[in-house]
Amino acid sequence: MNTLFEFLSFTDPNVRYVTFGAMLLTGSAAMMGTYTLLNKKALIGDAIAHAVLPGVCLGFILAGNKDPLWILLGAFITGALSVYLIDFIVQHSRIKEDTAIALVLSVFFGAGVVMLTAIQKSGNAAQSGLDQFLFGRAAAINRHDLLVFGITAALIITSVILFNRIFALIAFDSDYACTLGFPVKFIQFVQTSLIVLAVVVGIQAVGVVLMAAVLITPAAAARYWSDSVKGTLIIAGGTGLFSGLAGAFVSYAAPSMPTGPWIVVAASFIAFLSMFVSPRKGILIRHIRQQRLRKTVADENLLKIFYQLAESDNSFFDERVRKDISGKRPLSTPHLSRRLNRLERQGYLEKTEKGWRLTEAGLMRAQRIVKIHRLWELYLTTYMNIAPDHVHDDADTIEHLLTPELEQELEKQLGYPKSDPHRSQIPYRKS
Repeated sequence: MNTLFEFLSFTDPNVRYVTFGAMLLTGSAAMMGTYTLLNKKALIGDAIAHAVLPGVCLGFILAGNKDPLWILLGAFITGALSVYLIDFIVQHSRIKEDTAIALVLSVFFGAGVVMLTAIQKSGNAAQSGLDQFLFGRAAAINRHDLLVFGITAALIITSVILFNRIFALIAFDSDYACTLGFPVKFIQFVQTSLIVLAVVVGIQAVGVVLMAAVLITPAAAARYWSDSVKGTLIIAGGTGLFSGLAGAFVSYAAPSMPTGPWIVVAASFIAFLSMFVSPRKGILIRHIRQQRLRKTVADENLLKIFYQLAESDNSFFDERVRKDISGKRPLSTPHLSRRLNRLERQGYLEKTEKGWRLTEAGLMRAQRIVKIHRLWELYLTTYMNIAPDHVHDDADTIEHLLTPELEQELEKQLGYPKSDPHRSQIPYRKS
């Protein structure tokens, strides 16, 4: 805990540079990664990240040293070239986009490794540390780097604020944006340039290998929490900021730990957590909902059995024994006991000395399920021309899913019929 307080006090200038630099980098890159994800071009970020390596080497060769301006310029040129080369290959050949990305990524990265090897064997003392662009070295961020990160983040955030609507429109329907008169090609050029810029600036801290994860992972996590573009941008940016902070803290608490990989680990942890526990799309939450739906279906089927047993003699509140119930739908004793006890707790059944019987609430719910079932059978035979002996299974499913609004619309459209295709009475009120 003391280590955390010392870290958050930012008394050490190097800690400030690394922490704020990592946060600016990951936050801004995550926002641009959101548009890449929405465009369904997540692998483009990986291609750009690998394609900047020959540009880094080219900038070093031209400058003769690790001049940040030359290195960033070279990286930007090759990164942008990779994107336009992928588009060119897709548009002018029969090669699919994923294949084009793989080709460009491997060729550029291979060329970068060859150039890096040649530089390392050239004897130039200034090349020391150039290989750190492969995996990044956030601990080397200084005041000048922080200024560059700040300017880049400000440029990206300003562009997102100004062009968010048109960026989102192009992501979902570029043809429609074109018909509205927007300069789609130019806006795509601006968007691509910002993505390349985010990647180029970030490779110093995270490296070529991991930069794609910084670009895409926060956006992927954000999609589990929001369906709106604005919400996704905010959550992705926040995830990126937290990941940068977490990575910087780990490297501060354990100096042997690299910052860049821990940034990716933190972002990946949030993404996997979102995948499981997000309230709308999470795997765990979806599993819980499915289990609840299964229980609901089982309960309503059991209530329907009670209604069907009582329907013939109009004895809706008479007691029913397990043998009567099992005769309608075979159930094992443990399963039947659990369902009966659950319905009793919910107030739909009442236990007596001889067996079980419906309560007022249970009768109303059972009556509604039977009504929907028979209405749907009639709808399928009337409007879909399906034979009466083929509609039962479909009605068995829809009876548990139909909302009260659709139920009323179904009644109205069918004209409040009195019986279903099998001449069974459709109950509209308690008998």
